[in-house]
Amino acid sequence: MNNKLIEDYEKYLSFERNYSQNTVSAYLNDVNHFNIFIKKDLLRITPDDIRLYLKHINNLTNKTISHNISSLKSFYNYLEAIELISYNPTNEIDRPKLEQKIPTYLTLDEVSKLLDIKIENEYNARDKAILELLYSSGIRISELTSMELSNIDLDECLIRIMGKGSKERIIPLGDYATDALKNYLNNYRHLLNKKNTTYVFLNNRGGQLSRQFIFKTIKNYAIKKGIKKNISPHTLRHTFATHLLKNGADLRIIQELLGHENLSTTQIYTHLSNEKLKSDYEEYYPRS
Repeated sequence: MNNKLIEDYEKYLSFERNYSQNTVSAYLNDVNHFNIFIKKDLLRITPDDIRLYLKHINNLTNKTISHNISSLKSFYNYLEAIELISYNPTNEIDRPKLEQKIPTYLTLDEVSKLLDIKIENEYNARDKAILELLYSSGIRISELTSMELSNIDLDECLIRIMGKGSKERIIPLGDYATDALKNYLNNYRHLLNKKNTTYVFLNNRGGQLSRQFIFKTIKNYAIKKGIKKNISPHTLRHTFATHLLKNGADLRIIQELLGHENLSTTQIYTHLSNEKLKSDYEEYYPRS
């Protein structure tokens, strides 16, 4: 019975909510761990059962515990919505308070160093296009790895991104990113395209790049350039938003470019210029 409930929940997340495979896997992983631990009919769970499980995983970080609670709340909200339960046991469970850390971002000088890549082969050209694109657009790593040729309009200097929840957004590109993409696509990509695929960025076997590869690539370039910060693709996303805000961009515009559903989420990326953030938030957020 429990396995069938979880299988149906997976279909709900994938096909009705249109969540990415990574998001679906994260939710299911938490629910499955709870199911294995509790050894009980999931339709008969009480708040005390959930508290017992949270005590069991108490050695994990607050962030991980909070994610587990979110996963269980999502699961039981689903069961309540389809009327398999009349009482939601997660309603009495609160998430732990999380310390909001300011994400790392790069200075303009560090960005210049990171993007200063000498083009000697198809790999250099690809990597430069990736880094320029991440900094120029602020897209997520999953959006970059899944990008296809049809998503790019170099004549208009635009890219079309299908983000979380299958929501499309259009992002303009700067001159440097456009030039790097043109160089890679026109002069080098064919050397990697051994499988006749439509993905933009390819590995040495002609397949789609992995998230892990891009993480490693960015870290390696940062080390080569003497950048001491622990950076990742998300660092470039945060840097993109931070630099826009510092140069006067409207908070609502940054929200649209990043693909955030709620303006409040964008606060994480706008820790500078606090007075501007406060005034823009009060102006644009309807429940402020």
